[in-house]
Amino acid sequence: MPVVHVALPVPLARTFDYLYPDHARPVIGGRVRVPFGQRNAIGIVTGLSEGSTLPPDKLKTINEVLDERSLFPDSLWRILNWAIGYYHYPAGEVLFHALPILLRQGKAAEMTPLWQWFATEQGRVTALDTLKRAPKQQQALAALLSGPLYRHEVAEHALAEGALQALRAKGLSDLRAARADGADWRRDFRVEGERLRLNTEQATAVGAIHGDDQQFAVWLLAGVTGSGKTEVYLTVLENILSKGKQALILVPEIGLTPQTISRFRERFHAPVDVLHSGLNDSERLAVWLKARSGETAIVIGTRSALFTPFARLGIIVIDEEHDSSYKQHEGWRYHARDLAVFRAREENIPIILGSATPALESLYNAQQKKYRYLTLGKRAGIARPAHEQLQDLKGLALTNGMSQPLLHKMRTHLDAGNQVMLFLNRRGFAPALLCHECGWIAECPRCDHFYTLHQQQRQMRCHHCDSQRPIPDQCPQCGSTQLIPVGLGTEQLEETLASLFPSTPITRIDRDTTARKGALEFHLAQVHQGGARILIGTQMLAKGHHFRDVTLVSLLDVDGALFSADFRSAERFAQLYTQVAGRAGRAGKQGEVFLQTHHPDHPLLQVLLHDGYMAFAQQALAERQAVSLPPFTSHILFRAEDLDNRQAAQFLERLRQLLDASPLRDDALWLMGPIPALQPKRGGRFRWQLLLQHPSRGQLQRLVAASLPLVDTLTQARKVKWSLDVDPIDI
Repeated sequence: MPVVHVALPVPLARTFDYLYPDHARPVIGGRVRVPFGQRNAIGIVTGLSEGSTLPPDKLKTINEVLDERSLFPDSLWRILNWAIGYYHYPAGEVLFHALPILLRQGKAAEMTPLWQWFATEQGRVTALDTLKRAPKQQQALAALLSGPLYRHEVAEHALAEGALQALRAKGLSDLRAARADGADWRRDFRVEGERLRLNTEQATAVGAIHGDDQQFAVWLLAGVTGSGKTEVYLTVLENILSKGKQALILVPEIGLTPQTISRFRERFHAPVDVLHSGLNDSERLAVWLKARSGETAIVIGTRSALFTPFARLGIIVIDEEHDSSYKQHEGWRYHARDLAVFRAREENIPIILGSATPALESLYNAQQKKYRYLTLGKRAGIARPAHEQLQDLKGLALTNGMSQPLLHKMRTHLDAGNQVMLFLNRRGFAPALLCHECGWIAECPRCDHFYTLHQQQRQMRCHHCDSQRPIPDQCPQCGSTQLIPVGLGTEQLEETLASLFPSTPITRIDRDTTARKGALEFHLAQVHQGGARILIGTQMLAKGHHFRDVTLVSLLDVDGALFSADFRSAERFAQLYTQVAGRAGRAGKQGEVFLQTHHPDHPLLQVLLHDGYMAFAQQALAERQAVSLPPFTSHILFRAEDLDNRQAAQFLERLRQLLDASPLRDDALWLMGPIPALQPKRGGRFRWQLLLQHPSRGQLQRLVAASLPLVDTLTQARKVKWSLDVDPIDI
């Protein structure tokens, strides 16, 4: 009896068997609508066979076949099925994660009209000066006079939807349904815009990649900040696109996509599309379909864009490859960089991993000759290395975290018409609210973590579970009204600087100020206008941005990063420091980096300042090898949560006993735990973990794969929420 094996988006490591429908034939990789319990569900066909382990009368029939062909190219199908096994995650959830939301809901996998803004006849004859009292409308109409604009491109052009709606109310613009241009871009592909002259190192890197771009190769492009890595990407892509092939460019977060998109669109006369969480569901599906049909030449996106199907994929570029944003931290915990390398191998295409601060795993792979290593050691053009200075804070008076030497330097740079960037990786007004009378501190009851004070919104927020509550008028413990903020956040820093530098504009960039769509682009546009300005930001500012007028960069509070229980904290700090320092002096002006610390003799700081990131990386690799830490060993982390702080530990203890009893267990396996997580309570749940370490990745995988079917036999498994994380980066 013909049987269809269907994966459903449920947390079960199995597929479900159904009978063939009478009216259509399912295809592997296609969607079907099936009865599941008391409801209908969308599933993906993973296999066809002549029989089932269940008796025929227990099998239900497929209700509807939704696709006549697979949604996944053969190579992408192999990648996803490999990932199911490697990450030990349910097939249905992995496969559905790789699809746009509308396809998960059953929408047809075909292109639908996109909405397009255009200038009406009245708008085309209206003088722009008549809108000078409404500058946003003036800017929007000017853009439409150059040509129609798809609705999903509005934010990318730094335009406001409200301004376009206002023009529509005046009869100057309107919306129409328009099919995206399906013309073959390969017919008139050409390189446009300004090409920068490559220096010797850039030309060498481009030549090496060009010489072997017809097959799989991993190129680790390690270039100091400002060395012109993006220009290398663009020049390599000229050759790839000229052959009619497509390109996938991954960036770590949405904040980097506007400037990346503009550079690629200025260079190439070819369709460039973007994929990130800021798009609505229809926009994401449209890009997915265009890439699959070959209508788009370049897709630029964040982590999940990796699963986009392409008709003729020719290269993958991972920018800022070291960034932890490429690791999925919830649900299916894949690492986009690692899967991208696997995809490139399956597609038999080159992949470029670019970073000023490569991950230690990537450097190790280069040492093992798995990756090919390219370096850019000089800043491109007329940019010069920044001067670095360490300021010992011991005994100095501080004004909200800023020393007098720092304030003096800020005035000097601002008086010269330059810009100053202050880095503080702590948003909000203050990280704690304290009662001056009794010492009570506002704490999130669900996380056992201090609330962060957000003064402008008059709220206290937990940055771990996102719970919020109003700021109390008096202490709930003693009744005192003497409640004082403790510590420094970006919001308080902005307030302080506004009083110290009243005539200098200040731009704060963090998650709070960029939450609204288009806000980040607006702030960046202000910065790029030039002139004296103070920039305040969290790590959003540390990645990839080019600020030509920033000449002074200061890190205000780094001491917490120097002492941590996580063995990766030193690597993260070294990367962050190097990336932040690289924002200074990028356009010919002499840059300066001012680092404040109470521990100026800390070995990590000394190595970074005197020898640079690569020297630190080699030292860190030697230390990890000496104590058998990744990348010299492999990790798998089991996590468990409960509500009573007993069941999770008991479950992990039983799991440890199960692993110890496995015939695949050997003396090289090291188990640590069960122990509480570094943040033991979050969202009202107590968190425990069990770490597995082994020098052989394959042996560790075999041990876990053989043990997982037995986990469901443990009584505690049904009483806790548990998960496993392969190659964890947060332990």
